[in-house]
Amino acid sequence: MSNNIEGKVIVITGASSGLGAATARLLSKQGATVVLAARRGQRIESLAEELGKQGGKTLAVETDVTKPEQVQLLVDKTVEEFGRIDVLLNNAGLMPLAPLERLKQDEWDQMIDVNFKGVLNGIAAALPRMKEQKSGHFINVSSVYGHKVGPGAAVYCATKFAVRALSEGLRQEVKPYNIRTTVISPGAVATELLEHISEDDIQKATQEHVDKIAIPADSFARMVSFAISQPEDVDVNEILFRPTRQPL
Repeated sequence: MSNNIEGKVIVITGASSGLGAATARLLSKQGATVVLAARRGQRIESLAEELGKQGGKTLAVETDVTKPEQVQLLVDKTVEEFGRIDVLLNNAGLMPLAPLERLKQDEWDQMIDVNFKGVLNGIAAALPRMKEQKSGHFINVSSVYGHKVGPGAAVYCATKFAVRALSEGLRQEVKPYNIRTTVISPGAVATELLEHISEDDIQKATQEHVDKIAIPADSFARMVSFAISQPEDVDVNEILFRPTRQPL
């Protein structure tokens, strides 16, 4: 029986570590052609080499999702190399938490540029190709913080709420083109995301909490796999998951 993943061309942003890298490994193992995108070129080249040695078909494209021209080049290279783009996983994200009163305006801008505008750039680059194909699947990454707001996380939460709103609007608009949309909202998952927190006290407290409850990155990968693997007439629009022990 087909898993509806084998042979699909899947582009993953933020693929150099954490959720993106774990998802690339799982989907490659399941027979997908995986295109790896991230700013850290060496990391995705190493991952592409690893997947290639295991028999996977892959391509690494150094990409900054805040640069529309780089995201467009990513999609264009994918189509040139493999003839199509079946899935775009908009996964790249930052989480430099801090209370608003600390006025980390540069970090606010970074989160808006990466977490929200990066998703828009992905949609802008891939949507025309998917419309032409009359098929495709956008998977956008939100967060539990896209459903709840906590102190010290206001701007991060705002970007993740925005991803959910954008994804719902996209879902409604792409129905004529047979395109599917999924937004995935993870809880505490073990990744490098907490390294983005520049405030030492916030990072320490958050890390201590997350270390007690976090689940592995491959838990996210399985959610992505589930959404893609459904028959083409099934559109899994939203997945919210947490560690069993997470109260928030």
